[in-house]
Amino acid sequence: MDIPFSRWHPAIEERRSRRRFDPDLPIAAETLGDLDTVCRQFAPFSCVRSVLVTSSAESVFKGFIGGYGKITGAPAFIAFAGNMEDPFVQEKVGYTGEGIILEATALGLSTCWLGLFKEEAVASIVKLHNGERVLAITPVGYAMKAQHWQERLMTGFVRSHNRLPLTELVRGLPEEQWPGWVGASLEAARLAPSAVNRQPWSFEVQEDGVTVSVRTRGPEFRVSKRLDCGIAMLHLEVAAGDHGCTGEWEFLPSPQVARFRARS
Repeated sequence: MDIPFSRWHPAIEERRSRRRFDPDLPIAAETLGDLDTVCRQFAPFSCVRSVLVTSSAESVFKGFIGGYGKITGAPAFIAFAGNMEDPFVQEKVGYTGEGIILEATALGLSTCWLGLFKEEAVASIVKLHNGERVLAITPVGYAMKAQHWQERLMTGFVRSHNRLPLTELVRGLPEEQWPGWVGASLEAARLAPSAVNRQPWSFEVQEDGVTVSVRTRGPEFRVSKRLDCGIAMLHLEVAAGDHGCTGEWEFLPSPQVARFRARS
């Protein structure tokens, strides 16, 4: 399916990670059907699958010590599986999964990227193909209207609404030479979620596009920095498309991740 730029672009700012869901608000069958359709149809890479699961959701979530960050009340979850033989599987999972999450946001649902979950339980439900691994999941549902104190604590712990300024993330062409779509695209990429809000990306602006690279070193927190960068890639492309610029990605070896080459 083609990316619905004008639908997903507003969802970038609307999306917030939520961990507490209202068990008294089930997801309508029609909404689940729409989400399942997007999981199956938004599959830009053959090595990545998104699988919607509507049963046994709470059985796959692990909480942190003392219950901090625990997922409760979620009626469904989505598993993002990738074939580990593909050298770019991490960024492709991040890119694909974020598209599904933005669609869930547009449908009025809440989500939360998770790299900590019961892998064996999820694998048995999803029925992995040879070479596949579930790299991340998201609970799906309607968040409680008021944040629980543990949820507020987690939000503060990861500083989820704080983002580095573009001046610390961008190099290459000076801003006065950027094509019209670049500013909005970099701002959208800057807002991408990442594990413990580490923001492990940098951007180099060229005359015909933007290159995304891994900016930071250190522990992975069970989630690859390249997966985080894949999320930023999707944000960048969505904003570019909403500003009239389409293009294609060229995947690159570490520490670079991928280059977006503009077509228009």
